Amino acid sequence: MKRPRILIVDDEPGIRQSLAGVLEDEGFHSRSVDSGEACLEALGRENYDLVLLDIWLPGMDGLTTLERIEEIPHVDRPAVVVISGHGNIETAVRATKLGAFDFLEKPLTIDKVIVVVKNALQQKRLSQELANLREDSHSTTTIIGESVPMKALRQQLSLMAGTNGRVLVFGESGTGKELVAQAIHNLSARAGAQFVEVNCAAIPEELIESELFGHRKGSFTGATEDKTGKFQKADGGTLFLDEVGDMSLKTQAKVLRALEEQRFEPVGANHTIQVDVRVVAATNKNLQVEIERGNFREDLFYRLNVVPFYVPPLRDRMEDVALLAEHFLNEFTHSYGRKRKELTPEALQVLREYHWPGNVRELKNLMERIVIMNPQVRIDARHLPPLAVRKSAVERTPDHYASLHDYRDAAERDYISRKLEEAGGNMTRAAELLGLERSNLYRKMKTLGIATKESPGGA
Repeated sequence: MKRPRILIVDDEPGIRQSLAGVLEDEGFHSRSVDSGEACLEALGRENYDLVLLDIWLPGMDGLTTLERIEEIPHVDRPAVVVISGHGNIETAVRATKLGAFDFLEKPLTIDKVIVVVKNALQQKRLSQELANLREDSHSTTTIIGESVPMKALRQQLSLMAGTNGRVLVFGESGTGKELVAQAIHNLSARAGAQFVEVNCAAIPEELIESELFGHRKGSFTGATEDKTGKFQKADGGTLFLDEVGDMSLKTQAKVLRALEEQRFEPVGANHTIQVDVRVVAATNKNLQVEIERGNFREDLFYRLNVVPFYVPPLRDRMEDVALLAEHFLNEFTHSYGRKRKELTPEALQVLREYHWPGNVRELKNLMERIVIMNPQVRIDARHLPPLAVRKSAVERTPDHYASLHDYRDAAERDYISRKLEEAGGNMTRAAELLGLERSNLYRKMKTLGIATKESPGGA
């Protein structure tokens, strides 16, 4: 894990030097500046965990600087301890109301500084952990399954839990690659820090670099304010690059550099930002095939593929269908406040005989629909929509479908699948044939449970 970063802001060189020495001796990384303006500039370039801020500064004073610091988005905002040689109750109260953690009076004592710094850092860490728990309170990272492939996957997770190696997760759409990435983060030494996810396929090409690396105000049309990128938000934690095979070669080059140097330049900036980020990537494409086609950089592939994980499709672990169905039924009955439901043996048999082209995501969506649409406790086969090996929607009559919604979904699924086949699995070409934006096509496929046509290998 990275050493906590502390920014010292004081106009007296002797105090800056003394504090820096004390903090370095305690194992912290420190940097010193002599003004409020320089403080804000430093915070714009790099994340800091704590700011030791003098009240009496030339130009912008400490309290005004503190107000500006409190405008920083919460995820990047450092804890602040104010310092003054002219302290009084009124100043201390105002600084606390503005968001300062504590107030120190000069002359400073080493023991007092160390205690306050450690307490402030601990409070910031606890606040961040609480925020992460709240953010994830409605999500789950449980990897469910007693099949041989899933037992092997959990064993592989436990073996590499203590490492910091980069991971590349392969698997078809809907298999649960994001859950594997979250589990890797939760089992690592970075579990208390941020887990930041980026879906590379769902972000338009012209915005992906800004999303990853941030931008400066005025750097392009629509950039009305500074933006913090995902790499910076994940500083100290894990960045999950989902569908990494859909990044352009230009973006791949910048990601490769960020991985190698752990630093990057925001769009429109003339300085670099240093970070400590572990990257976990995922793809449903065969990246070795993409390399041969010139669509993916070979050097980036080897950078990402330090530890490969393969998440099997649901059809290769059908013995897990009953466990997953029960889990999702319990999850949705709880979230929707409905009575507990159970699947009859006949219903389970239908689920086991289906080939699940949309994998676990399709099963999850089906269980949610059952909870919403069926008030009865026992769910029989007749309560399920038609689950047969996929046929063309035009080969079925409307009588085969339980609702207009099911019929429309089947027709859309069939039409999109045909266009994907016509385009040879190329998402960009298929979007053109369908008259859709590429990101809109990706979201539509995700909703309908359509997997891409390319194989998930490449490890």
